[in-house]
Amino acid sequence: MSFNDNSRLDTSQVGSGGGRGGRGGRGVAVGGGLGGIIVLVVAGLLFGQDGIDMVTGGGQQQQQQGSITSVAEQDQELAERCQTGADADRYDDCRQIATVNSLNEFWGSYYPEASGERYTQPGVMLYEGVEQSGCGQASAAVGPFYCPADTSVYLDVGFFDQMRESFGASANALAQEYVMAHEVGHHIQNLQGNLGIAQQDPQGADSGAVRVELQADCYAGMWAHHASQPGGSVSLEPITQEQLADALNAAEAIGDDRIQETTQGRANPESFTHGSSAQRQAWFLTGYQTGDIKQCDTFSARNLDRPAGLQS
Repeated sequence: MSFNDNSRLDTSQVGSGGGRGGRGGRGVAVGGGLGGIIVLVVAGLLFGQDGIDMVTGGGQQQQQQGSITSVAEQDQELAERCQTGADADRYDDCRQIATVNSLNEFWGSYYPEASGERYTQPGVMLYEGVEQSGCGQASAAVGPFYCPADTSVYLDVGFFDQMRESFGASANALAQEYVMAHEVGHHIQNLQGNLGIAQQDPQGADSGAVRVELQADCYAGMWAHHASQPGGSVSLEPITQEQLADALNAAEAIGDDRIQETTQGRANPESFTHGSSAQRQAWFLTGYQTGDIKQCDTFSARNLDRPAGLQS
């Protein structure tokens, strides 16, 4: 999805990182962009660095903490480079900033009306290399995730290259925006009090974890449904069929079955944590077609393969 060239970006809603750290704690990360691999990542976040080493293939030397001045300089550089919708269409990190701005505008209006509760913006950290979160150390191997301990989304800016190279996924405009919208969807679940279901029932084709992830996909589709409507400081062009296909391709590429078949030769539904490719596409489309949060109730759905609100 392309942003209107005249859109004005608010970089204050996003931080830029790069191995500086500074957030303690040991929460549990949710919504890793690499599907089944997140099981190992969560183990690492819970029990120490060894779990992350299993994903990266060995220890990774942590970068030294930067000075406060260097942090400010990086944020200032981002603010100077990412000012308009034209910048968002040109640079991946600027596109993520515009997406966050659009998500906050949408959920800031929709969520209070739908729930009667206040919407609070999530923190968002774009980083390179290694970053410290409230859920432990994040690296490029982890993929994007939401940390409820500090209510923040973490995304390594090189992740989209990994999507292309490792999983053959489209990582064009709407596909990139879908990833951020999915992680902010976890923030909405955190506000609703639903996010903990993933840890209570963490694995299996019909598990709470899968239902949490599919609902976040549906919430991402809801944002896409509403994002191109007129109004707001960040306006988007109407979604084309080609752009929609890119987003669906990304959803397919990070389904549990697709990732397991790619990495281990076969799919094992008993170990699913995010849902199959077909399910992820179906729930994204449900949100996109209806724009209705009531249609995203994966916890009551009897058939995760066929959402009630999905049009044929």
